[in-house]
Amino acid sequence: QVQLVESGGGLVQPGGSLRLSCAASGSGVSIDAMAWYRQAPGKERELVASITTGSTNYADSVKGRAAISRDNAKNTVYLRIDSLKPEDSAVYYCNTRYRRYGIGPLVSWGQGTQVTVSS
Repeated sequence: QVQLVESGGGLVQPGGSLRLSCAASGSGVSIDAMAWYRQAPGKERELVASITTGSTNYADSVKGRAAISRDNAKNTVYLRIDSLKPEDSAVYYCNTRYRRYGIGPLVSWGQGTQVTVSS
């Protein structure tokens, strides 16, 4: 199974920026896609951004403010969000779709990292 380790959350002021990182590790793993989801209290988990080979996708709520990127050599995905708003506050989860020794697709989730946008 792929292990996902997230970092970069915390308290950010409105209008500020954040950069989240998620490193994937595991033997025999070939990653097809990586993504960031978020879940605010009382709300469903929603896709924020995803990246596959050659393409990215963003939720309307962050389009124009977010950038997702991936370092294939490190199996790490990054998410940067600028012009943060209080409504961006949530637990952010890293997600990957992968194959292990050719078997898949399989899905793995990170443990989540809290982002709070507040003055």
